[in-house]
Amino acid sequence: MPQVVRSRIAVLHGAHPATPLPRSFRSLADRAAVEVLHRAARVLVASLPVLTDRLVEALYEQEPGYRAAIDSDRAEVWQEVHHSLRHNVGSLIQPREFRDAAHRTSRWIGEIRAGQGVPLDAVLHAFRMGGAMVWQDLVDETARRDPDDVRLLVHVAADVWNFVDEHCGIVADAYRQAERRLSWRRENQQRLMVAALLDGTARIADLCEAAAMLGLPEQGRYAVLAVASAPGGPQQDPARPPLNLAAALSPGEGLSTAPGAAPLWHTGPDAAFAILRLTGGPGDPGEPGELHAIADALDAPAGTRAGIGSAVDGLAALGDARRLAETALRACPASGGTVVLDEHLPDALVVSSPALGSALADRVLGPLDRLDPSDRDVILETLTAWLDADGSAQRAGARLYCHRNTVLNRLRRFEQLTGRCLTRPRDAVEVSLALAARRLLGS
Repeated sequence: MPQVVRSRIAVLHGAHPATPLPRSFRSLADRAAVEVLHRAARVLVASLPVLTDRLVEALYEQEPGYRAAIDSDRAEVWQEVHHSLRHNVGSLIQPREFRDAAHRTSRWIGEIRAGQGVPLDAVLHAFRMGGAMVWQDLVDETARRDPDDVRLLVHVAADVWNFVDEHCGIVADAYRQAERRLSWRRENQQRLMVAALLDGTARIADLCEAAAMLGLPEQGRYAVLAVASAPGGPQQDPARPPLNLAAALSPGEGLSTAPGAAPLWHTGPDAAFAILRLTGGPGDPGEPGELHAIADALDAPAGTRAGIGSAVDGLAALGDARRLAETALRACPASGGTVVLDEHLPDALVVSSPALGSALADRVLGPLDRLDPSDRDVILETLTAWLDADGSAQRAGARLYCHRNTVLNRLRRFEQLTGRCLTRPRDAVEVSLALAARRLLGS
């Protein structure tokens, strides 16, 4: 075989095809070369089934990306290869008649293989293998009929390989477009599935599919984080969670979330929610500070409110976990901050029933509203500091920068005005809940 012909075959191994000459420089030899090409191509058309068998076998042996598809349905792959070869070899003989059909076939193959998950590199390799095999058969057939004509094929070699490159480009474009559509569809399905899990509307029969789709175990420990802007503060972009919150919850940040388990976010009308996969198995209480450690790792922007609900077992319980996270979010201060529900259960009781919380605040603290506002606020501040100090007038006075006797005098005045006795456990509980209601509900 002439060296110049061998150089064309070397394209399969990485060499670049020669740039075709402008048509204005076509020579008489080119016309003769086209005639030689057509004669050889007609023979290939007549033996396409044999050529298809050889190419499918070569794909199975040399391209791992195709082996699964061939093992799954060899007949389907054979038909695809045969269809492509028929149109592409036909294009060498009758370009105008076969060009559009060949393009449609290449686009169809790119879309099908993208849907099957065959790597794009494997698909392009398959096309180049097919091009190399066709070129080699053209050379061999020409050499068999008239060895002297082989030298003429060099005049059409660039056209043949440009044809192969053109179809590789068509396949790649169709593959990427199909991949984008599939990616959008998968992301949309994931969003819908996450929304259904958080709403508690996912069917039990769909949980196995949801686990596979989201990469989460159906049985495991989860919690939900709810994030929202403080009332009157800067509003977050509703399309995405705060970036530094997302970064804080990413794997490898020293959190106790399961290794490699990045949180799944879902944006609702009033808050963004993140599904947190926790360490441990179903029923495992885990470390007491597990959720608190996650809260400490959150670098929430100023004015952001975040609530972390209690841990639950299994994907089926994520609806409950979301409601617990919303309760924790309502227990956040209006100015912002992070609340772990398990550490603020009394506040959660208040915000879970705002009407009852407001009624309790009015009943317990209502008599103070007859005072001058500044006088009333001093008593409430003192009462809050005393409760936060576990009933120690000394520590409460240190916080308020006043003498312990001043604290005791203000507490006695509160008891006189409200008829409550702070040493009576029942009254102390009601006072504590009433203060929480006034702080959280503005009662």
